[in-house]
Amino acid sequence: MKLVIQHFFDPQTSTLTYVVFDPATRDAIVIDPVWDYDAASGKMSTGSMELVVRYIQENHLNPHYVMETHAHADHLSSSQLFKNYFPNIKVAIGKNITLVQDTFKKLFHIDDVKIGGADFDKLLNDGEVLIAGSLKIKTLFTPGHTPACSSYLIEDAIFTGDALFMPDSGTGRCDFPQGSAEDLYESVTQKIYSLPPTTRVFVGHDYQPSSRELRFQSTVQEEKEQNIQLRGTTAKEDFISFRQKRDATLAAPKLLLPSLQVNIRAGHLPPPEQNGIRYLKLPLR
Repeated sequence: MKLVIQHFFDPQTSTLTYVVFDPATRDAIVIDPVWDYDAASGKMSTGSMELVVRYIQENHLNPHYVMETHAHADHLSSSQLFKNYFPNIKVAIGKNITLVQDTFKKLFHIDDVKIGGADFDKLLNDGEVLIAGSLKIKTLFTPGHTPACSSYLIEDAIFTGDALFMPDSGTGRCDFPQGSAEDLYESVTQKIYSLPPTTRVFVGHDYQPSSRELRFQSTVQEEKEQNIQLRGTTAKEDFISFRQKRDATLAAPKLLLPSLQVNIRAGHLPPPEQNGIRYLKLPLR
């Protein structure tokens, strides 16, 4: 099979969304779609998602799943909105999302999140192969950025979410609740870097350091040889020390609070209150 992989870049959140499909059967999946949100006004819009929907429709694809690599802290997921266009599509995520849900249900003091990840249609196990028509998607748990991060291996392509970025950007941060630099080191070196060197790596974000042009694809070999934070020869202690010091200097993502409240609900919005309006909470410290 020769996969077709189409990327979509959201410059507001530096997020990469992917449509992956088999050109012979038109079976497809969507990875990490964005729901546009203006924090100042609370206005939500669907421009980013509509580009993906239009691409699927124009190419006559049959999308089976929206795959989430984790509960994102920097953008809201539009996963549930795809059901308005493709009624049979399902939303899948690694089963450790339940750990994240438990943490943030308590932080936001919300009780409508379904216990055990039932807001999602499919919870994935480590090593599980998900069948989406002719596509076979292997789930690799790659925790560290969050305890629930997964990467998805399809043929010779792995989609790493926030675990691993382009070589000139490094890796995801590890200072969110239950994040772990040690876990991320093990995830990258033992799972991603153990893949064949020609395996293509598709990243979840590109922050375009030094204002360079967009890049979203590398290889396992390039990452092992060139990643500025975690090469194949980097000692665990050195990476942990670097990651912890760097993370201590980072500000919270701008959309952290609204994103998590939607994303732990699998892309569902909070239920409307008695006046018919939905609200997101902002805990004060």
